[in-house]
Amino acid sequence: MDGIFWVGLLEVVWINIILSGDNAVVIALACKDLPDRQRLIGMIMGAGVAILLRVVFTLMVATLLDLPFLRLAGGALLVWIAIKLVTDEAGDDDHIRSSDQLWYAVRTVAIADAVMSLDNVLAIAAVARDSRVMLVLGLIISIPLIVAGASLIMKLLEKLPILVWAGAALLGWLAGDMMLNDPVVKRLIGADAVHRFELPIEVIGALFVIGIAYLIRRTRPVAAA
Repeated sequence: MDGIFWVGLLEVVWINIILSGDNAVVIALACKDLPDRQRLIGMIMGAGVAILLRVVFTLMVATLLDLPFLRLAGGALLVWIAIKLVTDEAGDDDHIRSSDQLWYAVRTVAIADAVMSLDNVLAIAAVARDSRVMLVLGLIISIPLIVAGASLIMKLLEKLPILVWAGAALLGWLAGDMMLNDPVVKRLIGADAVHRFELPIEVIGALFVIGIAYLIRRTRPVAAA
């Protein structure tokens, strides 16, 4: 395994942690009313089901991305996810119901994670490209970290918002790469042109996300006033 693999693996873990703050909150809320002995079991089992579902979904998405126009659509969606990451206020998770029954809590975690994981799945598929090993390893490593250190991770991201901005820039970078590598684009401009324009398009994608997110955050207080 070369250095590119390990860099990609770190990107998978980083993106999954940054985009999974809400998922960690869901796990905590769903399991908070369980008896003490069952709470950790519920969190581990819920996370285990979430890992399995996310691996399956990501493998499916990674396969579908080989179809024409889907990388273009996926790249556009990644740009929206990246901008939303740094412009949205904290989400409202009050709709997540807790329970004192273990299997109900596990089911709640699994369903909520499946519904909320589109951004994670798409971003991770963009990083992993054709490496199924990188994809599965990244998910297996990052999800337990999220469960075990949910509160620590959320406090770290609050104290160091630059990490969130850097994550958004990385998503913009990946979006540019994804859109450029769509089969339709490759046919139109040729494989050599795709390789030549890859770095400039990736940089433009990252700068576009940061620029739009910055403008939205600057104009939002004015609109509120």
